[in-house]
Amino acid sequence: MKRDFTHWQRLFLFCLGLFIAGAFAMKWIENDLLFNNRKISILGLELFYHKEKIVGIFSGISDKVKTILEYHLSFDFIFMAGCYPGITCLCIMASAKASGKNIKKILFTLASLQIFGWTFDVIENYYLLKWLKNPVIGDEFDFYHVVVYSKWIIALTGALFAIVIFVGSMFKRKNLKSAI
Repeated sequence: MKRDFTHWQRLFLFCLGLFIAGAFAMKWIENDLLFNNRKISILGLELFYHKEKIVGIFSGISDKVKTILEYHLSFDFIFMAGCYPGITCLCIMASAKASGKNIKKILFTLASLQIFGWTFDVIENYYLLKWLKNPVIGDEFDFYHVVVYSKWIIALTGALFAIVIFVGSMFKRKNLKSAI
């Protein structure tokens, strides 16, 4: 059991490295993502901008900014390779710390769902890259938002639930030590 936990920890640390590298690269080039001298919000593209605004941005940005946005979306694939397997590792490691059978099942389910979150994130990038090359958004915009919201829900639920279990197990251990 201890050996398995160590393997998951090592995989988690590797994923954390990919996550940080991808996040750093995306953050580094983010300041160059400009449209009409204003920053383009990646979260806006994902969650908040309406179809017409995205078409307007993608139609109006320079070739240089298009290239930078393509790089950003490419670095996002590295980020994803760290994020979703990393959340899976967190869930599995939290499951090892959890005492209840149902909690373990929930964590295993959340770990397993990360493959769907990752798939949804890839689909999201596919749409953004497609629209960047040809800024025409059809009826797929509603599907795009379902995919984006689903990816966020899956990732955040897995990460937050695992973190809560870890923190809870730390307090539980601390209380047991102080009782001795």
